[in-house]
Amino acid sequence: MNTKHEKYQRLIDFCKSIPPTPTAVVHPCDRSSLEGAVEAAQLGLITPILVGPRARIEETARANGIIDISPYTIVDTPFSHAAAAAAVQLVRQGKAEALMKGSLHTDELMAEVVKGDAGLRTSRRVSHCFVMDVPDHEEALIITDAAVNIAPTLAEKADILQNAIDLAHALQFKEVRVAILSAMETVNPKVPSTIEAAALCKMVERHQITGAIVDGPLALDNAINLEAARIKKIDSPVAGRANVLLVPDLEAGNMLAKSLSFLAGADAAGIVLGARVPIILTSRADSVSTRLASCAVAALVAKARRESGKALG
Repeated sequence: MNTKHEKYQRLIDFCKSIPPTPTAVVHPCDRSSLEGAVEAAQLGLITPILVGPRARIEETARANGIIDISPYTIVDTPFSHAAAAAAVQLVRQGKAEALMKGSLHTDELMAEVVKGDAGLRTSRRVSHCFVMDVPDHEEALIITDAAVNIAPTLAEKADILQNAIDLAHALQFKEVRVAILSAMETVNPKVPSTIEAAALCKMVERHQITGAIVDGPLALDNAINLEAARIKKIDSPVAGRANVLLVPDLEAGNMLAKSLSFLAGADAAGIVLGARVPIILTSRADSVSTRLASCAVAALVAKARRESGKALG
């Protein structure tokens, strides 16, 4: 990896000091998902349990010249839906401490995760975080939620916010500074996201949400740029220094994350929180560094969960 990925490299290097995380890799039947799991295993980030049709997994390894997969356990299932169900059961049996999406649709995997008493639900809302490595930006940026919750309510945003704060602590952020984003930094009754931002800040004040310095509403510029915050005369311990960005809805988050990726050359490691274990969501378009960083993020979340003795939100 070059310096472009230095924040990810720090995450991966830190994980070398902890045991690999037993991870159920769900339906790794294409090159990127199988290769990603093997590379993460070779770096000591995960111990993969390959869940899916044995013949297809072995053929994928052969066809793509992937190094010998014989050291890894294969749980043979007939198709992708069965693989998702079997992977969830491995978690429930205590045999896996993380899930990793292979070549099946995200909805197919998540349907098993959130399935009633048989899934991996906790009292916390399930949500997604991008951990973004943005070139020339000093810290990693957490963006939530840009992939799971389409139009979250205030109560759901409270869970999404707490999930992101817990993630930042798992990633060893020295100080967690959350900006609740909107199109402006003033409360405007005509813009619902500004009212919800103010309400979330009051929830933080009342210790309903804990573990971070939180402010909002803030516009993106004055959330991450000190000069923009100074010009607007915003008196805030977060403005200009945010390292967690809570977006109003999925559309805003998705556009923000993709803008950073495609216009600023950022990489986006993805993880789902709020279930009993972290869930690694990777894309076929992900770079090697992004896939490995996603595994490193999950390993640190799993470590925090073990140490706290409870499911991390």
